[in-house]
Amino acid sequence: MRFYSDGGSRGNPGPAAFAIVVVDGGCVVHEAAEYIGEATNNVAEYRGLIAALSQALRMGAESPEFLMDSQLVVNQVTGKYRVRSENIRGLHGDAMALFSLLPGATVKHVRREDPMVSRADALLNLELDLSQDRK
Repeated sequence: MRFYSDGGSRGNPGPAAFAIVVVDGGCVVHEAAEYIGEATNNVAEYRGLIAALSQALRMGAESPEFLMDSQLVVNQVTGKYRVRSENIRGLHGDAMALFSLLPGATVKHVRREDPMVSRADALLNLELDLSQDRK
């Protein structure tokens, strides 16, 4: 099962949201987006990964693959980069705790042009548009 996630903000920080798209056997089986208020892009990216990890646990996914276009987040959770930002440390810790509950889980960087990352990006931008309409 593949779990695509994306997060973004309009401004940095600014209004932010994330989205996830779950693919199993080539079919989209779940998608979700959430507005998270004022946040940085990196916070939104981590929140998206955490949502994807949580969804994998709910679905009982075996050896799930997590794909995202944030090189920073991928490199931090794989240990290639240190987490230097204080406002990211807690989210990184939450993500790592969830990874520990998913044996065989992998995380991989994919290009922004990947169709499922593009789908997640469209979902999060729709969520941002809707949040602005609610104001």
